[in-house]
Amino acid sequence: MDYKAIYESWLDNPYFDEATKAELRAIADDENEIKERFYMDLEFGTAGLRGVIGAGTNRMNIYVVRKATQGLANYIASVGKQSQGVAIAFDSRRMSPEFAQEAALCLAANGIKAYIFESLRPTPELSYAVRKLRCVAGINITASHNPPEYNGYKVYWEDGAQITPPHDTGIMSEVKAITDYSTVKTMDKDEAVKAGLYEVIGQAIDDAYMEELKSQVIHMDAIREMAKDLKIVYSPLHGTGNIPARRVLKELGFEQVYVVKEQELPDGEFPTVSYPNPEADEAFDLGLKLAKEIDADLVLATDPDADRLGVRVKDSKTGEYHTLTGNMSGCLLEEYELSQRLARDGKLPEDGAVVSTIVTTNMAAAIAKSYGLRFIEVLTGFKFIGQQILNFEQSGKGTYLFGFEESYGCLIGTHARDKDAIVATMALCEAAAYYKTQGKTLWDAMIDMYEKYGYYKDDIQSITLKGIEGLAKIQEILETLRKNPPKKVGAYDVVTTRDYREDKIVDIATGETRPTGLPKSNVLYYDLTDDAWLCVRPSGTEPKVKFYYGVKGNSLEDADEKSKALGREVIDMINAMM
Repeated sequence: MDYKAIYESWLDNPYFDEATKAELRAIADDENEIKERFYMDLEFGTAGLRGVIGAGTNRMNIYVVRKATQGLANYIASVGKQSQGVAIAFDSRRMSPEFAQEAALCLAANGIKAYIFESLRPTPELSYAVRKLRCVAGINITASHNPPEYNGYKVYWEDGAQITPPHDTGIMSEVKAITDYSTVKTMDKDEAVKAGLYEVIGQAIDDAYMEELKSQVIHMDAIREMAKDLKIVYSPLHGTGNIPARRVLKELGFEQVYVVKEQELPDGEFPTVSYPNPEADEAFDLGLKLAKEIDADLVLATDPDADRLGVRVKDSKTGEYHTLTGNMSGCLLEEYELSQRLARDGKLPEDGAVVSTIVTTNMAAAIAKSYGLRFIEVLTGFKFIGQQILNFEQSGKGTYLFGFEESYGCLIGTHARDKDAIVATMALCEAAAYYKTQGKTLWDAMIDMYEKYGYYKDDIQSITLKGIEGLAKIQEILETLRKNPPKKVGAYDVVTTRDYREDKIVDIATGETRPTGLPKSNVLYYDLTDDAWLCVRPSGTEPKVKFYYGVKGNSLEDADEKSKALGREVIDMINAMM
């Protein structure tokens, strides 16, 4: 059936509600819009769904959510785990509570108990709840940092991590097999409650989650010493972080936590930013204004589902607030956690490991190596870091000590199996207090780390290519590079090429090949001379192709110059393929 026929079927089918049909009638004269909404089903990918809210098969709406949940329920039944239940959380976005409710009632109709949070909660708490409640799976209704017109549907498995093989492909197959929306099950909420298949959860999970976070503190002594003096500015960017971030800081004793009032309350329109991304400078405009007024030590912002943390830290010598990228804050926390655990315990576990992704800074490996730890690289996506934690638990070999990815996310502890911006907020404030006892700022600690390991600098260039044509162009760019890999990128020679789709690493000098050792993925990576690198991959959540790259310099200025030069070469490479 072509897209126009599917559009007509939605208008004719009594299963779809009148509001949906009215929305679709309003675009009757817009052929392009009809095509965009119906030329494909919104793809249930390896983490779930993410798309623009609206009527249609290629949009986020209650029918698409029900269908995804029915597929999940069918998969749970196929592996015989219906008795374990599913935990459900949601964020502050448009339609998030409604989508969560639809998912819960679909599960209940399939005889699977839904544990649904009473109000919005952060992603890491959902990850924690899955394991705490011994659920078989979890659903989180969120589109993370996407613009307000988006929403999404993330699926977790019983280990608390987002779904990985074989569960991801199994669930995707079940979702794809549903071709008739009217066959999807649902039931009345009161009936679901009466049947014991719908339970509202909240405070008990909150309290247990808070205790898990606080158990990760290393220097309570430093917090007690500096709690009255350390000034912290925090913004939840209209999302889920407000209550848990403030609660954990308050319970630890931090007294000077200043919340950005304009961004404090949940609001799916995100009125103070064009999109709620803590990577973006605009997300910090209001926080920095407040920081300068009160002379704050650091400024923190979490994204709407509070799994990612953006950071600005004060340079006491200049009064300037420096941006810490995800790579920088991740390395700062990695160094702090490892060095202070070593100082406290006298040693680190012999089988200790740091886990990170292939697009994360090379500094992460340098830090782990300096402590004699195993460094494990995984594909992009924190679920693969979670998968390593599960492997350690199941095999009894390996101790997880720290994990992070460049996209502003890390995990301290194993209470969750996803990025946790609440624990990162806590740990950065603890680190700030500790360094303050030594007369240092977090920026001073960052410079000390650069002096110790080298001045690594990493960046990214992205191009957005929307729609059907854009998707084709993204694939064309990858194929062009795959068929004609560069021998040189700017001032750097290519040392090895890695093609993760073909599972092949090629040594340019010798021609020798070996497997990547990672699951197949449409990603190309180039190891360059002088510890520089370049990686190209399509975004998993947005219509973008991303070019990640990194360099190593002798000073901040040297690293900046090298990074800018490599960035220009990457832009030229992109332009040549457009």
